[in-house]
Amino acid sequence: LLVFLGLALPGTQGKIISRCEMVRILRRNGFEGFEGTTVADWMCLVKYESGYNTKAYNNNGPSRDYGIFQINSKYWCNDGRTAGSKDACHISCSKLLNDNIEDDIRCAKKIAREAHGLSPW
Repeated sequence: LLVFLGLALPGTQGKIISRCEMVRILRRNGFEGFEGTTVADWMCLVKYESGYNTKAYNNNGPSRDYGIFQINSKYWCNDGRTAGSKDACHISCSKLLNDNIEDDIRCAKKIAREAHGLSPW
């Protein structure tokens, strides 16, 4: 059983993006100065919300947080399980749980744009 669990765990963890690579991604995608935020603000958010893990997941009870930015299923994505989901980013939450974070970036920027900063997190 322990061998099976040991083999199963690595598959559940996403790519851990290095700090330097995350800075490059954020700069390349225009996060510096976006809605009054800095790359440092976003780095802090990503570090403490997901630990730079592209497949980070947190069950909050009535809703769940998905991906590197921990985007919530109540307001921003649709996981098919959250009652009254707004799905404001028009995306399946499962698309936020992969190593390609383009969808995550688009949704995170929409959240920051609509909230005028990082207050939703």
